[in-house]
Amino acid sequence: MYVELQNINKKFGAYQAADNVSFSIEKGRLIGLLGPSGSGKTTILRIIAGLETPDSGTIIINGQRVNDLPASDRGIGFVFQNYALFRYMTVFDNIAFGLEVQKKDKGYINDRVGELIRLIGLEGLEKRRPHQLSGGQRQRVAFARALAPNPHLLLLDEPFAAIDAKVRKELRSWLRETINKVGITSIFVTHDQEEAVEVADEIIITNQGRIEQIGTPVNIYKNPTTPFAAKFIGESIEVEDYGRLHGFENEKGYTKAVLRPEFVRVTKIDQEIYPYASERGVVEDIFFRGNMLELRLNVGGVRLVAYRSLEDDPFAVGEEVSVLIYRLYLYNDHQVHLVENASLKGEQTFVI
Repeated sequence: MYVELQNINKKFGAYQAADNVSFSIEKGRLIGLLGPSGSGKTTILRIIAGLETPDSGTIIINGQRVNDLPASDRGIGFVFQNYALFRYMTVFDNIAFGLEVQKKDKGYINDRVGELIRLIGLEGLEKRRPHQLSGGQRQRVAFARALAPNPHLLLLDEPFAAIDAKVRKELRSWLRETINKVGITSIFVTHDQEEAVEVADEIIITNQGRIEQIGTPVNIYKNPTTPFAAKFIGESIEVEDYGRLHGFENEKGYTKAVLRPEFVRVTKIDQEIYPYASERGVVEDIFFRGNMLELRLNVGGVRLVAYRSLEDDPFAVGEEVSVLIYRLYLYNDHQVHLVENASLKGEQTFVI
């Protein structure tokens, strides 16, 4: 493995920011550290970078224990959330900064900076200063500056947090394509599930300083292994009295359930496909989400969320509808268990 963390612990006063954290990363992989605010993800990134010192545990990069190495000697490029560009320097000089510190000759610096400016697509903007660039352009410059000294490992702390939504989507694709082209092992921190799923080869979910689950985006989404992962990933809602739902029975040891909107199909009563598996619900509210409608439903006292295509017949608030729930994640304090609607067994249904 190229990067390994072994039993890392870090406390800030009474707050346990890293609680016996262990994981390993293969060379060339793009990893997303995903978790809510305060989950320890940025602390883990800073410990790898050498910007924080763990209370205990071992950090290995490329086969070398780096605990005692200063940040400048770890061969790491770091992209900060707020870019941290030198505002008085041009684009060229910002990118060249690390090479100047390494005392590279002028010819090499010119060639390397020119190569990186082409890589980030900012040809012709070499003499501009940060205030003359858009947020997306500044982030690209910060990325190029981190790559300039040819680091072994690239770390990015919430790289898209300061950028507006449209540009953020464009930069996600650009970042993934660029990192794949360069081939550098990379770890980025985010609290945005969509960002992690779209960009990362593998996701590490953090919670209260601990690692909850590690896996590919598809595997984590389809197979959450802890209650936190099941509730955190996707547009999940908690259902306490799931045994009241048609096709589901209370299982011993599982007191609650997680339901995702894509597990629910809502139709007009006269259009229901599986009447023996469906039940009646009432539309309590409707929200326009751009490319779809979000429905808030009351099904026998249980409140659910479902999606509806804009192409389908519209519903009205207060309308009685047919609700089909395909599956649920049941969970207790330690385990997650996927169950299908028992009324649909043996029938042909679609699979998420």
